[in-house]
Amino acid sequence: MIPRYSRPEMAKIWSQENKYKIWFDIEILALEALEKLGTAPVGTASRIRENFEKAGGKFDEARIDEIENTTKHDVIAFLTHLAELVGENSRFVHLGMTSSDVLDTCLSAQLSQASDLLISDLEKVLAALKKRAFEHKHTVCVGRSHGIHAEPVTFGLKLARFYSEFERNLSRLKSAKKEIAVCAISGAVGTFADVDPFVQKYVSEKMGLAEETISSQVIPRDRHAMFFVTLGVIASSIENLAVEIRHLQRSEVLEAEEFFAKGQKGSSAMPHKRNPVLSENLTGLARIVRSAVVPALENVALWHERDISHSSVERMIAPDATITLDFALSRLAGLIENLSIYPQNMQRNLDRLGGLVFSQRVLLTLIEEAKISREDAYRIVQGSAMKIWAGEASSFLELLKSDPEVSSKLSAKKLEEIFDLSYHTKNIEQIFKQVFGG
Repeated sequence: MIPRYSRPEMAKIWSQENKYKIWFDIEILALEALEKLGTAPVGTASRIRENFEKAGGKFDEARIDEIENTTKHDVIAFLTHLAELVGENSRFVHLGMTSSDVLDTCLSAQLSQASDLLISDLEKVLAALKKRAFEHKHTVCVGRSHGIHAEPVTFGLKLARFYSEFERNLSRLKSAKKEIAVCAISGAVGTFADVDPFVQKYVSEKMGLAEETISSQVIPRDRHAMFFVTLGVIASSIENLAVEIRHLQRSEVLEAEEFFAKGQKGSSAMPHKRNPVLSENLTGLARIVRSAVVPALENVALWHERDISHSSVERMIAPDATITLDFALSRLAGLIENLSIYPQNMQRNLDRLGGLVFSQRVLLTLIEEAKISREDAYRIVQGSAMKIWAGEASSFLELLKSDPEVSSKLSAKKLEEIFDLSYHTKNIEQIFKQVFGG
């Protein structure tokens, strides 16, 4: 992933330095297990660590690349370089293991580390949404269906809905992390023929990973598929919220707006522009994260006990998807925290159609209290409503008062009661309790 959309802590997880550190830890922990089994001399692992520190305590990435140019095998290149650094004790390293034991367990560790950062990111998004939702719990605005004015809601309810969605995403990610955080050290074709099952158990416990129940030499890729599907769902939720903000920032709506800093420029051509660039950027980043989903699903189908058709895919989608999502969630949290919200414009838009947002309540009152059939009531209400749409009148309430079919059934006072906003906000406290608890 390009530096523009990378945050240092997440990018570090996918660095060669971190990868080789994890490979080294896996190999040394496996060696410690072999010592306990009596397969390797006691103290071998500690001597290797000491020799590694004496050699500088760091792997020469260029040297590993140089060896790989000959071996055409990354793990062998790493082990060869390790032997150069630590000497003859290296003969006990990787004993009975296969490359996948190292590669897959390392990937599990990296995805687990990445998950921890993403979980923290989601918690920050949730905190921002909760704060702004309570701030605007009673800020009335128009609800829209199909982009068209529907009935009144509050801006707090809008944000509460997104809070609930991201809370589900947090639960999904925690579950996906648990499913992917597994260790497999079972040797060639996964039979444990050349490496005792104790080695897997020992390494798993030391690395804070679960043991893979059964591996065919590789960790089953359905685990990885579910992980990337989860990232894709989170990305879609980001876009869902970003699109809402983009719509609300349109000039003819302007109910909410991304913070526009002093000195910020919106357009190279038009000095007046204030564009929803962060939200639009989030929409684009969501597409990148979701692009990892199909390849991850296709990685599930491998030949027999092992092939490497998944390997090249994961080398790209694992860092790209997690780095991009980390950046996007951080950007989203900041966007929500600093979002400019305009209640006066919400009221202006709510009044724009002269009270048509109360049409359903008029309909229901005619049915329930005036005992008119639904078909007739709908015809009566729609007849007046269409005059507002056509620009023939500006007040839906006054049209209804002057309609003989309505006024003969409902008094002017009753009609005025119908046009009370509090009717539409009476259950806000209950909804907030359901979403936020308490």
